[in-house]
Amino acid sequence: MSLNTIKIKNEKNLKWPKLIIAILSTIGIADTGSITLKNWGLFNSLSCPGVNKGCDAVLNSPWGTLIKNDQFNIPLSFAGLLTYSTILFIVLILSLKFITPKQKIYKNFWWLLYLISCGSSVFSILLMCIMIIKIKSFCFFCLLSAILSFSIFILTIIGARFDNRETMFYRGLIVAFVVLMGGLIWSNQVDPSRANEINLSNERVSPAITTVSSKEKINFAKFLNENNIVMYSAYWCPHCHDQKQLFGKKAVENLKIVECAKDGKNNNYKLCQEKGIEGFPSWEIDNEIYSGTVSLNELANMTNYDGDINFE
Repeated sequence: MSLNTIKIKNEKNLKWPKLIIAILSTIGIADTGSITLKNWGLFNSLSCPGVNKGCDAVLNSPWGTLIKNDQFNIPLSFAGLLTYSTILFIVLILSLKFITPKQKIYKNFWWLLYLISCGSSVFSILLMCIMIIKIKSFCFFCLLSAILSFSIFILTIIGARFDNRETMFYRGLIVAFVVLMGGLIWSNQVDPSRANEINLSNERVSPAITTVSSKEKINFAKFLNENNIVMYSAYWCPHCHDQKQLFGKKAVENLKIVECAKDGKNNNYKLCQEKGIEGFPSWEIDNEIYSGTVSLNELANMTNYDGDINFE
């Protein structure tokens, strides 16, 4: 067998990992993209195999959101969407015929793909631990994304054929450490059970609501009250304050809010324990508990509200 024949076979062997990575990243884009669109209200429903309402519990938890305020909402799934899109883009570049394995840019793109997939895998493992330990629910789409991330990472190692395995190991270790530390810090910051003292007064009450309520928000709050939909809150919880800010001062006055902090003013700690409230804020809708800050449009959808939802 000639040397040229061996080279041709080696080049062919490099194609199948790229093909599979492209397929898996496309599935990842569909997975995270559908979650993102649902979060933004562009999908009315998303069928979740497995535990009933498990996906809602996970995706609507504090760990399901990166940034959320009155102006915009960026779910964690959007970061996954960007990651899979970047991976697919890199694989497409690596598949171009005018870029050969001998070129430095070819190797650099493989390194970039390796580091991204390594960080994505570590973060996915962290999210699985949070889902099991903290949220205590099951999300099929989250598990699928974790499997995709880890599979892409393995295929990247196979397809890249790094000459120096020691360099590959140490670079991957550094990325894994940075992602893990950053992920743990982020997880701790958004953890609703963490007692952040937002209000420094001695009364142990929630901070004042500073936003203005529209007529639509007030009517929606009255609807929630009339239908016995309860919000479970804690005075020290920043996400609870964020949720109230979405309603505005006047609308909050019409909500049924239970203070769960044992040392909170006018608390009903015993009821919260009986209801099994573990995260704040939590909404009780038809005897089901949903944890995490949710947009008013999403809450309207969850409660089958048929009034005016022009909450902007």
